[in-house]
Amino acid sequence: MRYRQLAPGIEVSEVGFGNWTVTTGWWGDYSEAEAVALHRAAFDAGITFFDTSNAYGDGYGERVLGTALADVRDQVVIATKFGYDLDATDGRRGQQERPHRTDVASLRADLDASLRRLNVDTIDLWQLHNPRMGHLDDDALFAFLDEARAAGKIRAYGVALGPKIGWRDEGVHGMRRRDLAALQMIYNILEQDPGRELLDVARETGTATVVRVPHSSGMLEGNLTADHVFPPNDHRRHRPRSWLVEGVQKVATLDFLTADMTLGQAALRWILADAGVATTLPNVYGREQLAEFAAASDCRDLTADELDRVARLYAENFGVAAEADRTTKVNA
Repeated sequence: MRYRQLAPGIEVSEVGFGNWTVTTGWWGDYSEAEAVALHRAAFDAGITFFDTSNAYGDGYGERVLGTALADVRDQVVIATKFGYDLDATDGRRGQQERPHRTDVASLRADLDASLRRLNVDTIDLWQLHNPRMGHLDDDALFAFLDEARAAGKIRAYGVALGPKIGWRDEGVHGMRRRDLAALQMIYNILEQDPGRELLDVARETGTATVVRVPHSSGMLEGNLTADHVFPPNDHRRHRPRSWLVEGVQKVATLDFLTADMTLGQAALRWILADAGVATTLPNVYGREQLAEFAAASDCRDLTADELDRVARLYAENFGVAAEADRTTKVNA
């Protein structure tokens, strides 16, 4: 495993572990014992960066992480997120986003609750979860973050953009206006924008980046086909069929990357070719896959020719014509 700097004095594995896949129910059902075991397997594979949120299972993700890593706390970097109103449940349907709550009293209570659930004295990276412009302009919010850092309750703070890909303006504004240690975003071979511009601004401002969804929701793992059927509890089941059909066609053009590594490993090495990326958060939902992704750190770097070829393919939409009907669901 190779390691990179996330913030001054904070070094992380370049392949990390985000526990939303095993604690939210969006990627299948896992018992607590199974979730804890995957965390430990990640640590045993050399992974030291673990990311969660107080919103994952209304605190369940933090409790699982705290349980799994309690005896190795001094060897890992723990990141979590805040900003949503965990008490707001009325009227929400399915995966609908809940409202934010970022007044200082609520932030103080959320921070203390996260520390208790994680069973730690300090959170290494505390991230504002899916912020809007108003949050980034809230001086009281950031004054509290500075206060929490000075008090030793957090070591660094940042923002995690989302919930979906995009949020360019929020990312640019946040990095230029605030003292962010890190920016978390979606970025991968198939979905390069607005990540490319965000990386440029991150270099300008000295902000580290954390990349999630590096495999484009599993497309770049290389095991999907145009007729793949997702199980009922997999959130990808609700995507347009065009996402699956076109994605499989795009992936077929990337076979030149897989002579001496898997496509999943090449997808990680492509992201890590940018020195501004501190770490990646592949979606992990099994031991075999975890071993594959962790081993990406031992794979060679991609060559300049390979990187140029990917850039040309992206500029040409990988030679794939968009499907006319984008409304049919994947498993309709």
